[in-house]
Formats: sequence, C-alpha cells, structure tokens
Amino acid sequence: METKAGDPGAFARFDLTRVPSPAFVVDAAKVRANLAVLRGIGDASGAKVLAALKAFSMWSLGPTVADYLDGVCASGLFEARLGREEYGGEVATYCAGYKEADLPEIARLSDHLIFNSPFQIARFRPLLDQLRSDGVTFDIGLRLNPEHSEGEVAKYDPAAPCSRLGFPVSQLRPEHLAGVSGVHMHTLCEQDFPPLARTWAAVRPALVAHYGQLKWINFGGGHHVTRADYQIDDLVAFLRGVREETGCDVMIEPGEAVALDAGILVGEILDRFDNGMPIAITDISATCHMPDVIEAPYRPAMLNELADGAAVRLGGPSCLAGDVIGDYRLPGGGPVGERFAFLDQAHYSMVKTNSFNGVPLPAIWLWDSDTDALREIRSFGYADFKARLS
Repeated sequence: METKAGDPGAFARFDLTRVPSPAFVVDAAKVRANLAVLRGIGDASGAKVLAALKAFSMWSLGPTVADYLDGVCASGLFEARLGREEYGGEVATYCAGYKEADLPEIARLSDHLIFNSPFQIARFRPLLDQLRSDGVTFDIGLRLNPEHSEGEVAKYDPAAPCSRLGFPVSQLRPEHLAGVSGVHMHTLCEQDFPPLARTWAAVRPALVAHYGQLKWINFGGGHHVTRADYQIDDLVAFLRGVREETGCDVMIEPGEAVALDAGILVGEILDRFDNGMPIAITDISATCHMPDVIEAPYRPAMLNELADGAAVRLGGPSCLAGDVIGDYRLPGGGPVGERFAFLDQAHYSMVKTNSFNGVPLPAIWLWDSDTDALREIRSFGYADFKARLS
C-alpha cells in the first residue's frame, strides 16, 4: 500500500530536538487548516461533517474540532462517551456487534445508533422501545454493504467479498427498514471522489423505493478531502444532488482528513551495525508505534530523506523479528544519536499504539506552527504499562 500523504509542510522547519524521543508532534495550525476545508464542504453542500474518532481522537483538540464540524462518529461505547464528553455536536455510533449490557448507555450518548444488520435491530427492539419510552432519544440506522469494492488492500476494504461489515444491499427488503431512520455505507480508504460516485451508483437502485421513509444517508469515511488533489467541487455537487434527490440529510465521516499531514513521529538511532546491509535500531517500533506499517503494509515517508546514498534498515527495539520499519537514506547518515521523523503519523498511528514487550509509548506533543508554541499533552511511563496488565 502506498501512502498518499507525506507533505512535510511546516515540519520542514521544526527542530526535532525540542521534544523527547520517541514522540508524536501534532501541528494545531495544520489541523485547523484541514478542519476549515471540511467546514467549507459542509457549508457549500449542506451536508453534515462528522470527525471519525477511530482515526484521530486527540481529545485535547476536541474543542477545536467542535468549532468547525457537526460532531463525531464513534465505533462503540468508549468512543461514544469520549465524543459526548470532549467534543460536541452530534454523536453517530456504529458497531459491528453491540452487547446488550452496553446498549442503554450507548443509546443515551448517541444521536444515531447504527446497527450492522437488521437482525440485531430485531433482537434488541424491545430494549430500544423501552429506552425510548424512558425518554431516551436516538435514531436507528442500518449499515449497508454496497457489495461494490473500491479498496486497494483487501484487509482495508469494507466491501470485500465475505466482509463482516454491513448488511448486503442485495438482501435488503422493506421489512429490514421498518423503524429505521437512516442508512450508512463505507467503502473507501484514502480515496478521492470517483470511488464514492461509483459506490452510490451501485447502492442507489436498492434505495430509491425507500427515500420517503429515510431521514438521513451517511456515506462513512475514507474521503481524502484535505489532500491537495481531491476533487472538492465534484464532492460538493454530489452531496447537494443526493440531498435534493432523496430529501434526506446527508453526512460524511472523514477521519484521516482531519489530521492529514498534521503530525510526525520523532525517533532516535540507538545502535548501528552491519548484517549484509547497514542496520539501525531505533526507539520507534513498527509493531508498537506504527502497526499499519506491518499490517497494510506500507512505507511511511521520512522527513528530509535523501534521494541518493546507502540505505539503512531501521528496526524497533522489540524482540519481534519482524519489527522492521523499512530501508531509508537518513539525512545525517544514521549514526547513533541521530534524530529523524516519519511524516503523517497523527492519524491511526497514535490511536493504534500498544506496549507489547514493554516498549515505551511515544509522548504526545502539540505544536502550533503559526505561533511556534509547543507543549506536552501526555507522556507515558511504567505505570501506564503495568496498569494494562494483571
């Protein structure tokens, strides 16, 4: 998988020694710029724009997000609670499978409660009716699987064959939408506008007959709208057209787009030797700090990487043999003590970190490239590692 971001922006002038290593550094000014683009799309199209917490949930920026967007989308109880407590606006919650014990609290936190299949809705109908009788207000939604694949990588493709995500649109019957206020779909991953248009073309025939009973249509996430080459005018026209045709409110749930090119992960070379090629051990672990490097897999862009010269294989400090980030031509050649940074690490990397093998978690720092203000948001130590164990 090839990353579609990696513009250093203001980080080209950031001194990497200003923060400890390892550390995530997020540029608040770049986040605001991304949010302004998203707000512009919402204003021009009339669509609601919700931030996907699964991609970027740096809640210290929750008030900033709330200044621009209409709310957040959550993937379960904890994200829904975080959205309600720290952000503002609407909370749309979708989970592939809800637990009955969690559902009352999720319903109280959520404006939209989106189910993965009509069978869960039917199973929980008595509970949902009771909650509404008790004064809890929420819309019920159904996630559809368009059975139209646009993903480049199967494991990141929600519409891949035999996917567990969403009810197959070919199986949709009128009774499945009884009591359902809206539908949700998500087929994209780091993509531009044409895949969205093709997705709607695949789903639309199954929904035409139901326009009158639906209040909203949610097109999910994966829209790389803050990328410089994204077709924003086409998206705005599309969202307007769907609203006019269907009479429904329309929503999108960008996640990466909120923090695209807004963060780096700073690391340091710990050791250097040769084993068939130059090897460097770093305090950044692919396994613990950038798991998508292995899972996707993809090669993260490096700040100021050289175009020529000998490549050095960078690997993490864990005992996992596959904890390898990739081969890089470091700006300083890669001696012990050299600082370096990977670009575009604010989204997903930050929310997917783990402390396998006792590898320390990166600190989180907030920088504002407009003012040069820099402050630590959170650091992690032994107590954080121990607290997750028994």
